[in-house]
Amino acid sequence: MDKNNYVLIMAGGVGSRFWPKSRNHFPKQFLDILGTGRSLLQLTYERFLKLCPASHIYIVTNSQYSDLVLEQLEGISPEQLICEPSRNNTAPCIAYASFKLAALNPEANLVVAPSDHFIQYEAIFVEKILAALAYTASHEALVTLGISPTRPDTGYGYIQYGRETEKGIYKVEKFREKPNLSTAIEYLREGNYLWNAGIFIWKAKSIIQALKKHAGSIHDLFESGNAYYNQPEERAFIDQKYPESPNISIDYAIMEQADNIYTIPADFGWSDLGTWASLHESADKDESGNVISAKQINVKDTQNSIIQVNENKLAVIRGLDNFIVVDDGNALLIYPKDQEQEIKEVVKTMAETYGNHYV
Repeated sequence: MDKNNYVLIMAGGVGSRFWPKSRNHFPKQFLDILGTGRSLLQLTYERFLKLCPASHIYIVTNSQYSDLVLEQLEGISPEQLICEPSRNNTAPCIAYASFKLAALNPEANLVVAPSDHFIQYEAIFVEKILAALAYTASHEALVTLGISPTRPDTGYGYIQYGRETEKGIYKVEKFREKPNLSTAIEYLREGNYLWNAGIFIWKAKSIIQALKKHAGSIHDLFESGNAYYNQPEERAFIDQKYPESPNISIDYAIMEQADNIYTIPADFGWSDLGTWASLHESADKDESGNVISAKQINVKDTQNSIIQVNENKLAVIRGLDNFIVVDDGNALLIYPKDQEQEIKEVVKTMAETYGNHYV
């Protein structure tokens, strides 16, 4: 294992599209959403132990989840938690982590990845990450893993790529926003488009240089803390300064502007598990196409549905097609699966009416 390799696992989101299973106090990355006996965060952490020792894995999370992270991840110390005092999107938290790790090791070579993705073929994933790390170690390059699309999906951003610069590594021409269906079909037909999975590989000093060039205010804010990183004063500096950083994603701040962006097309059975429908697609199904997690249940004339019921509850369900049924704590969701994009907004309205203790 290369001593310069580090991993940043992003684990600060609230996973609101997985309501009511995912709640503000216990979001989806801490849940065993796949029924494997391991949370999504634990699965991600164990995957990256194949790339570097536990001491080189850092968890970027919100301060309110620090105890949960330490409880779930054996081998992670409090010093490896990079806690955001406010939610300002991905550019500030990646900037903070990059300055902190550059102060620790000026040659730090980083993988930045979400904590809540599903990866079926882990050996292929590790192989592609290692290829990316080898490339960024010897080039001033920002690399993203792109997923070979299997269908014209309108729920993902796309990466348009051009010439091959080295074996398996391609120059990125443009990042594309989530398309409509006809555009997504065209992307598939053209053949040089990938799904943007939000998995990035770069040297700490390369992303810091890109921040200096394209996001000067973020760069300057975190650069002003160079004397404090990995010191007792770091927490006070971050608590004071971090909330002043702009709320912007790394895609908008850097990836859509920089000219040294490369991609490695990959196919390792990926899903971002962003929605109940994507979980239904990834999980094992019964002969009727249902994904059922329940101890005491009677299901008839029901297909293509996802059903999760508390184990201390008896459920009788009949006559559903393409539905989400999730019973958890003080909330029950019964919703057509093909309209699940509405759930986030409906829940927000319900919380305003009935109180935040339901979210």
